[in-house]
Amino acid sequence: MTARYDEIGVGYAQGRRTDPRWFEPVVSALGSAVSVLDVGSGTGSYEPPARDVVAVEPSAEMIRQRPAGAAPVVRAVAEALPFPSGRFDAALAVLTVHHWPDWRAGLAELRRVSSRQVVLAYDTALHSEFWFVREYVPEVAALEASRPSAPEIAEFLGAASVRPLPVPWDFTDGVFPAYWRRPEAYLDPAVRRSCSALAQTSPEAVSRGVARLRDDLASGRWRENHAELLDLPEWDAGFRLIVA
Repeated sequence: MTARYDEIGVGYAQGRRTDPRWFEPVVSALGSAVSVLDVGSGTGSYEPPARDVVAVEPSAEMIRQRPAGAAPVVRAVAEALPFPSGRFDAALAVLTVHHWPDWRAGLAELRRVSSRQVVLAYDTALHSEFWFVREYVPEVAALEASRPSAPEIAEFLGAASVRPLPVPWDFTDGVFPAYWRRPEAYLDPAVRRSCSALAQTSPEAVSRGVARLRDDLASGRWRENHAELLDLPEWDAGFRLIVA
């Protein structure tokens, strides 16, 4: 996984930027926590200000892209956190659990080192129903089926709350379904590179799907088939904010 993100994480910070419409609920979910461990921190997009934050990230490439002034970072994996039990008031994990080789061990570690866990994950079944997967790159569904889903994560943690986080139509954080109302974006290789689901799917399958999408956009077929999306301000792609 470390080597994979050292490869597919190149340029990650250009496409994945903090969106305040997710930042506010993520930070609010931390409650009164003063000390926060951000596990699988990546470039630190959702690390809260004015708190004592320590980041954990296994990929040197991702660490390299952390901005000046970001929280101190330890190179480690979620399944073996190098901290004593109860060290932090809260542990934060934003769109990272689905990448962990042993996600249950990683979540157990979050519980060991913190009294509060805040996890942003997604429902893999809903992701597989995304039009880009269903109609253009169905191979992504097999990848999603191998990943832990938000309901599983919430059950494992014994979550106190699970809050849906819809994706606004003009979302600035380039998660995979971010462009659900802006399909032309998926023709851009830089956009696709910032989506791990596409970066980890067969390049041939992605190329075929993108070619079909390009044709459907040119002919107007995509807009005919998805007219119901064009006036929606936001859409539920399955993202869930889990607090335990």
